[in-house]
Amino acid sequence: MASPAAPGAALPPGPARRDFYWLRSFIAGGVAGCCAKTTTAPLDRVKILLQAHNHHYKHLGVFSTLCAVPKKEGYLGLYKGNGAMMIRIFPYGAIQFMAFDQYKKVIKQHLGISGHVHRLMAGSMAGITAVICTYPLDMVRVRLAFQVKGEHKYMGIIHAFKMIYTKEGGFSGFYRGLMPTVVGMAPYAGFSFFTFGTLKSIGLAQAPNLLGRPSLDNPDVLVLKTHINLLCGGIAGAIAQTISTMVQTLKYVYQQHGIRRGLYRGLSLNYIRCIPSQAVAFTTYELMKQFLRLN
Repeated sequence: MASPAAPGAALPPGPARRDFYWLRSFIAGGVAGCCAKTTTAPLDRVKILLQAHNHHYKHLGVFSTLCAVPKKEGYLGLYKGNGAMMIRIFPYGAIQFMAFDQYKKVIKQHLGISGHVHRLMAGSMAGITAVICTYPLDMVRVRLAFQVKGEHKYMGIIHAFKMIYTKEGGFSGFYRGLMPTVVGMAPYAGFSFFTFGTLKSIGLAQAPNLLGRPSLDNPDVLVLKTHINLLCGGIAGAIAQTISTMVQTLKYVYQQHGIRRGLYRGLSLNYIRCIPSQAVAFTTYELMKQFLRLN
């Protein structure tokens, strides 16, 4: 719940105040998502190129591809598809963080489940909700990121939407492959929120002076210090990535490309990118909560 406003600056009572809180929560989550994905955008591009075995880079490793892409496409080539990513990730991050807070309240109030378990449940549900709402944008982003210079099938975001809709079965074409994504996201988001929330609550309970400080918007609320936030977010990302292995996807990649050329490439890069991504996401969200007076 938002902290009481100072005299003379009170927010409107009732539904208007709740709507304003939802808007601020939405913005906080969106900014957090954008900061996280911008941080790891080059690794996201490399991941797509390697896992899809793009013929220009399939013989290279992660770091070799990071060096090869700027030589062939310029440094902005590492951020190809990032415009579509930002259009997708702002609502994705906003929906995920906001849905997590709401699901957590519903699970506690209506199901009577609290403690650490409700974080796991709420996180999984929030991840699924965000994926379903933004999956078409993610599909377009992947299509654009897979293209290399001189071999463009899509001329931009709008053109990609038109082509997919026209050539791949209309609206249903945007949700091809949704189920494996949902199956992977549910445990990833669940354990990510679960791990971060658990580390945060234990840390502030056991070592408040060492790990915490008063919130900028509400001195009565204790929050983690920024570097501790980054550490907890990174740990949360690593643990979530470890647990969220998608059996069907792994089986498919193994059958098509084997362990070394398929599974190894995708999983090793996922670990490299998920740790800074989750660290930045949770830290930015915690800072935005203070900036937008959500504590």
